[in-house]
Amino acid sequence: MARPRQHAPETLHAQVMSASDAWLTTQPVHKLSLRFLAREVGCAPSTLLKLYGSFGNLLQYVNLETLGRLHHAVAPLLEEPSPEARLKELAMAYWRFARSDIYRWQLLFDYPLAQEGELDHRQSDMIEGLFLRVEESLKEYQPNLDEAEARRLARTLWGSVHGLVQLGLNERLGYWQSEPLEVQQLLEQLLTTMLNGLRVDRS
Repeated sequence: MARPRQHAPETLHAQVMSASDAWLTTQPVHKLSLRFLAREVGCAPSTLLKLYGSFGNLLQYVNLETLGRLHHAVAPLLEEPSPEARLKELAMAYWRFARSDIYRWQLLFDYPLAQEGELDHRQSDMIEGLFLRVEESLKEYQPNLDEAEARRLARTLWGSVHGLVQLGLNERLGYWQSEPLEVQQLLEQLLTTMLNGLRVDRS
């Protein structure tokens, strides 16, 4: 009988993430299993349980990779000098990312994130970093915003952006004159309306 392959933890983790990525490129996570991933990387399911503790924790590492990819996707947009244009570009990038990697996106938002330990801290830091970029752009656009206002407004704005993105992914935005409403147009309208209101309110 052939001996099972031995894996260094870092190598095994990279292989598991690669196998998960290959799966999520074409299929939803609810069909993915620990047994399948173990077979793909050439180890026993118990080896993956020893490495991650549970299949749920393994998926949280996939979520970390997804958040890292989202950070990478929006990073170039931060060089946009206009805060208004920057916020609009961030919203459009959010939509493009969700649409291009839909099964990863579903995993990120359809399953609870980590609730404690290192995974919780790492995920929370990455999510907070994304919100911080929105906050900073809002304060640049409207310098009279205080920290608490900017924090609340960033979450209100991005909650609205996220809602439109989710409805767009699920094709639930409805129709106008027999044509489906476009996510990009609605995002543009949302950002324009909110930012115009913010500028008028503080003038």
